[in-house]
Amino acid sequence: MFSRLKAGIARTRDGLLGGLSRLIGSRTRLDAATLDDIETLLLRSDVGVRATTRLVDAVRKISSKETPARAIEREMRAILAPCEQPLTFPAPGSGLFVLLVVGVNGVGKTTTIAKMARRLKDDGYKVMLAAGDTFRAAAVEQLRTWGERLDIPVVAQAPGADPAAVVFDACQSAKSRGIDVLIADTAGRLHTQDNLMAELSKVRRVIGKHDASAPHETLLVLDATMGQNAINQAEQFLAAVEVTGLALTKLDGTARGGVIFALAERFGLPLRFIGVGEAAEDLQVFEAASFVEALLGDFGHADAETA
Repeated sequence: MFSRLKAGIARTRDGLLGGLSRLIGSRTRLDAATLDDIETLLLRSDVGVRATTRLVDAVRKISSKETPARAIEREMRAILAPCEQPLTFPAPGSGLFVLLVVGVNGVGKTTTIAKMARRLKDDGYKVMLAAGDTFRAAAVEQLRTWGERLDIPVVAQAPGADPAAVVFDACQSAKSRGIDVLIADTAGRLHTQDNLMAELSKVRRVIGKHDASAPHETLLVLDATMGQNAINQAEQFLAAVEVTGLALTKLDGTARGGVIFALAERFGLPLRFIGVGEAAEDLQVFEAASFVEALLGDFGHADAETA
């Protein structure tokens, strides 16, 4: 899994690590100009202003016993560590767990749902999917296709149906069939459209009618290739619904994976999953230390030299 992670973030690693190695190497002292260059590199890598400030300050304030490279590695781990909170499910047979998945079109919601469903089924859970993205006929068919491939039931209605009604029916069906986990898809809502956000809030209220504690997880799927635009999307969704976790997809297709630090520093939300490839195994449970190790390799452990 670590080798898949390392390969999956290769483009981000090449850009960020290459730049840091060139600027810092194994030196123990950095001048103001180099610190400015590091700041520019981090910002261009979509690390974000807040996380960049933390990283540069960590280098600026290092003790005589620490190298700049070690300081950056330490602070990267510190930024990401609070977000390492895996999504846990009650044991099979413990009652219905409702997982609501939100995000704009094209971020990989449906694929993420399918990969989570496969993982849960392999772990012995009875899973059901709800095709709540009724605005696009293709979205309903895509989820149905995944259901057939995985032998998982899918509750769907005709295109244009009320998404809240679809999810309501799915909750009823899941309870009657003894389902352990219901994963509900939602429309790929444009985060600037207030009416669609209102619809999403309605879906949550409908789920709450079946179980006041549900949905038990509202997972926001974000696309790493969007860089800082992912931050804007997260802000809009957080304003509309109670997001409880994040999934960051398509890290394998971008050099902008530094946005993971921006997300962690800005929101501090649990980062449940990261997507580093097309295979089912490439939807990985997020581990902060493994991510930083895959990103930096031996960079933080290089022998120090005076410069």
